[in-house]
Amino acid sequence: MGQTVQIERMSYGAAAIGRLPDGKAVFVDGAAPGDVCEVHVVEEKRSFARAELTEVLEASAARVALDAKRCVGDSIPGAPWAHLAYSAQLEAKRQNLVEALVRVGKMERAIVEGLVGACVPSKREWGYRNKVELAAFPDAAGRFCLGMHEPGSDSTVAMQTAPLANRFLERAPRALTGALRFLQGAGDLGIYRVGARASLRTKSVEVALWTAPAAFPRTAVAKTLQDALHATSVVRVVAEPGAARKVKKVETLEGAAFWKEELDGLSFSVSAPSFFQVNTAQAERLVQLVLEGLRLEEGRLVADLYAGAGTFSLPMARAGADVIAIELEGSSVRDLRRNAPYNGCDIEIIGDDVARALPEIGLLDAAVVDPPRSGLAKEVIAAIADAAPARLAYVSCDPQTFARDAALLCAKGFQLERATPVDLFPQTYHQETVGIFTR
Repeated sequence: MGQTVQIERMSYGAAAIGRLPDGKAVFVDGAAPGDVCEVHVVEEKRSFARAELTEVLEASAARVALDAKRCVGDSIPGAPWAHLAYSAQLEAKRQNLVEALVRVGKMERAIVEGLVGACVPSKREWGYRNKVELAAFPDAAGRFCLGMHEPGSDSTVAMQTAPLANRFLERAPRALTGALRFLQGAGDLGIYRVGARASLRTKSVEVALWTAPAAFPRTAVAKTLQDALHATSVVRVVAEPGAARKVKKVETLEGAAFWKEELDGLSFSVSAPSFFQVNTAQAERLVQLVLEGLRLEEGRLVADLYAGAGTFSLPMARAGADVIAIELEGSSVRDLRRNAPYNGCDIEIIGDDVARALPEIGLLDAAVVDPPRSGLAKEVIAAIADAAPARLAYVSCDPQTFARDAALLCAKGFQLERATPVDLFPQTYHQETVGIFTR
């Protein structure tokens, strides 16, 4: 039996949030703030429920029609917020950060509303990604396919295009599927994941095949993939499948051994296993917000924790700071050691775990942290407090862990000065945050 629900806001996820007639919160995929919907409850918990959208009775101004050209069935793969007007997406992302700081960070709402800025919009609402990651799987007929995992499911959906990717990669799923299907024939090359990166600025295009250790037809694969995507680099990442994906080696099959990108006037060479922000233009906004927030002066000692390939280290060094970069991932350390001298930057690079390395550094003038989605471990927060930087920039990809860590940092003597949501991922619920803390 259907129930009528007024939708209040978006969650930090694909679903919107409303309330059932009995007052219980309900999560509804495909709904928009302000909609009046008929829903069918499919799961009920003690404090919330999940429901399917059966009919939009009254559409809100926040709702827009899906672009039929981009749809697979009745949705757009990888774009769960595509039914929202872009202005509504930006407001929802700001509100999700506010709610996280209030509910998880236990901060007063009135204070939070004053600290959180407007969400910084992306120049491109579609076609912004410099990277696509595709899962490999057999279809019902046993043919090789590339696609993506459906949210909350183990199933995969084949993709012909990648509407969020830039013009070099938009048709990559179809081109790569055809090329690899031809190469495999009746056999199996052991490919379980395919990544492709392309830069609008440098025109560099790299295809990375993730395979288990085994014999591999390198020459035939290199030539075919280079032709399929006009690749400047084709590499094979040898790693066992699974969540950990421990990389054994990276083999260069054709061209350069890395992908090249330009960011904030700096040149970056990035290896296939290394992290790099997928929206280059918006990553520049992250850098600007960090530099503005840290107020760096020449000769100040600043640590870049979880430094990656140098997204923040290089601009800070160029600004005249004495930079210590700490990064554990081997491929990123090698990239940073190549990128720093190439750009004329003198950076002390420590290839180690932050929790181990930071306590050995001593006092800092400033620091920037860009941790994984899980946020900062308590021992890292303690080490940051002991280093006593006057200003700290925290770049986060998850409002919930940012809010948790903000509360822990405040308990260690820091104060959140401002938090700015930045939209690196239009048409999705994902967002970045730059938080500036002072002691």
